[in-house]
Amino acid sequence: MFTVEQIKTAHAKVKSGADFPSYIKEIKQLGVTHYEAYVADGHIDYHGANNYTAKVPEKYNALTIAEDVNTKEFKAELKAHQQGKTDYLTFIKMCAVTGIEKWKICMDKMTCTYFDKRGNEILTEEIPQ
Repeated sequence: MFTVEQIKTAHAKVKSGADFPSYIKEIKQLGVTHYEAYVADGHIDYHGANNYTAKVPEKYNALTIAEDVNTKEFKAELKAHQQGKTDYLTFIKMCAVTGIEKWKICMDKMTCTYFDKRGNEILTEEIPQ
C-alpha cells in the first residue's frame, strides 16, 4: 500500500492547478481510491483498498471557513487556479473565503467534488486525463 511519504513526494511536484491531473494519475497508480482534503487546516485523508487510510496531518494554521458559499466567485477563482494563475495556498485561502470546507477526489469516477460546511455538494468536476 501507499505511504504518506509517497503521497508527499507526488504532491511536491504540484506547483499550480495545472499540475493537478498529473498528480491524480500518479497517486492513483500508487493505489489511492479516493481522498478528502480539508481546507481549514490542510489535513488530507487518503484511502485505498481494504479500508486502508493514510492521513497527512495539518499543513498550516487553521483558517475560518465562511458560513455562506459564494458559488460564482468560487467557480471563477477555481478556473484561474486550474489555469495555473494561483498557487496552492492562494487557492486554499480562496476556498475558505468562499465557503468551501473540503473536496473529495474519486479515482474511479475521476471527479472532484467540493462541499460546504453543511456537507452540501457545491460543484463536481471531471478531472482531465
